[in-house]
Amino acid sequence: MDKKSILNLNLKELEQILIDWQQEKFHALQIFSWIYKKGIKDFEKMSDLSVLLRKKLKENFSIFDLELIKEIKSVDGTKKLLFKLKDGNTIEAVNIATERRITGCVSTQVGCKFACKFCASGLLGFKRNLETAEIIEQVLFLKEKAKRLNNLVFMGIGEPLDNYDNVLKAIRIINSPAGLNIGARKITLSSAGFIPGIKRLVSEGLQIELAISLHAGDDKTRSFLMPLNKKYPLQELLAVIKEYIKKTKRQITFEYILIDGVNSSISEAEKLSKLLKDLNCKVNLIPCNPVKEIGFLPAKKMDILLFKDRLLKSGIKVTVRMPRGEDIQAACGQLRLESR
Repeated sequence: MDKKSILNLNLKELEQILIDWQQEKFHALQIFSWIYKKGIKDFEKMSDLSVLLRKKLKENFSIFDLELIKEIKSVDGTKKLLFKLKDGNTIEAVNIATERRITGCVSTQVGCKFACKFCASGLLGFKRNLETAEIIEQVLFLKEKAKRLNNLVFMGIGEPLDNYDNVLKAIRIINSPAGLNIGARKITLSSAGFIPGIKRLVSEGLQIELAISLHAGDDKTRSFLMPLNKKYPLQELLAVIKEYIKKTKRQITFEYILIDGVNSSISEAEKLSKLLKDLNCKVNLIPCNPVKEIGFLPAKKMDILLFKDRLLKSGIKVTVRMPRGEDIQAACGQLRLESR
């Protein structure tokens, strides 16, 4: 029998299963504690459960199904993990360490449908959505490797909002005091601008951070870089973003990868300034992480400074995030692509 992962269950679902088994439902909290607090991967080690219950759990569920097949560490401390799933597909997760915090980055799909030109994630095509358990298991692995996680970003392989139900269920378990208890404001969900998912997210009542991959201030350039823009152009996207800001009272982060000769000129900065004027937002500028199969190069340092200065003069909050883990191919999908 192909067992289902217990990580697919939230606390209430596990309680109901225990009730159906004629067991006390408080055991669900004990099981959650063993897995999420203590990192236990074997039902047999859950010593405060009866032998009968441990046997029943082992017969019906698995806990850890991912196989770690490669782990590499950058000179800057970034760690990248390559996992094999039960069906043989592979996904990636990354630990990004700084002096102040450790941020985990996880994947939400096997491959990606949206084929952004600067990203390696879509080069091998889209295979399937990840289950809730496959998302959570990446986080547990990252936590085990780093001993702690301060922040979590859904910025790995795939479009999180295209796997909406599984991703949101994973976030709620990760955020839950009974689960990993990572604060909602320490969790960032990054989207390419998948409007149906953003509309659904408005009503969730979650205080997570939302980051939108923008990368251009006009439809022509954005459609070249991100084919999804042809279906969901900038004005439609901005209208939904404004509604999101209004209803959630949350600031939006726009991710902007600076690519030499494509979107890093002063004129592009002016377009972006006009587009984002009066929005409660900040812009995260990211020099392009080179992918040999794609050929784009990062913007020159002077162009980055001038671009940033132009946005600041428009009253837009700006940060510059330098690429991490370039020596270990830490950009989305690179290690998976190399290992195919």
